Amino acid sequence: MFQMFSRQFFRSIHTNHVLCYTSKKTLLSKLRKKTGYTFINCKKALELNENDVEKAEQWLKEQAQAQGWSQAMKLKSRETSQGLIAIITNSNHGALVEINCETDFVARNKKFHDLAQIILDTVLKHSMTIEQDSLVKKTVLSTELINNLHANDGKNLSDHSALTIGLIGENISIRRALCMSVQPGAYLYGCTHPTPINPVPSSFGRYGALVALKSDENKQVLGMQLCQHIIGMNPTKVGDPKVDLPNDNIEEEPVMLYQEFLFNPASSIQELLQNEQAEVLDFVRFEMGETLENRQELNSIETCG
Repeated sequence: MFQMFSRQFFRSIHTNHVLCYTSKKTLLSKLRKKTGYTFINCKKALELNENDVEKAEQWLKEQAQAQGWSQAMKLKSRETSQGLIAIITNSNHGALVEINCETDFVARNKKFHDLAQIILDTVLKHSMTIEQDSLVKKTVLSTELINNLHANDGKNLSDHSALTIGLIGENISIRRALCMSVQPGAYLYGCTHPTPINPVPSSFGRYGALVALKSDENKQVLGMQLCQHIIGMNPTKVGDPKVDLPNDNIEEEPVMLYQEFLFNPASSIQELLQNEQAEVLDFVRFEMGETLENRQELNSIETCG
């Protein structure tokens, strides 16, 4: 009788221990899958927060943010000569940003791309709040304004940058951002180069362009080809036939209307637009790492912030 009782008692202890262990293991697995943090950090977070997964997750985020800011302060003097141009568009609004890092390896990193997507979404959201007082509006955002914009999770973009710096161990900076929007009657198109597999609604590359096109209908193919032309031919302005004269040397033509169309050199952009019954209202082109003072068309754009 005593032996039977002992076996049941110890079996009960063993079973409870296994259930407790299994429960903790499940919580640990859940927390790791949800946050992506290491086994040791997740285990510590659960221990400090009495196995409350939500509190543990919040603790991990706070620790990561603090470490990220600490790392960001240490690395802020490092040169960021690599990076990417990122672009996003919806029906009437678009955003173009340049985000820099230290190495090309990080520029291809998924965490860096995740940060770029957060920045794009946030700048696009801000673009939709800017008062539209003309058919096409371009607005350059100041660095201070960009960093203080709040993403959907409530954190500002400087917090998101610091957190990513802590994760990848390289300095990161949001160099510039531009918003562009159009009213009904105009269409907005954008692309980057090299062209990604999924170029819309957002994409990353070393070059990017937005173009506003006036036409009676949405001309998606023409709009994308004009963006690629702008990236490849690098015009300084759209041009006005009443004011601008074509360059004697077509190879050095800076005015978009007089340039040979990238996809059909036998036709000029002016001839192409006449055939398509369309008009280029405005455009903007970003090149990763370019000297900003040399971009003439940015001089007349409204600055916000």
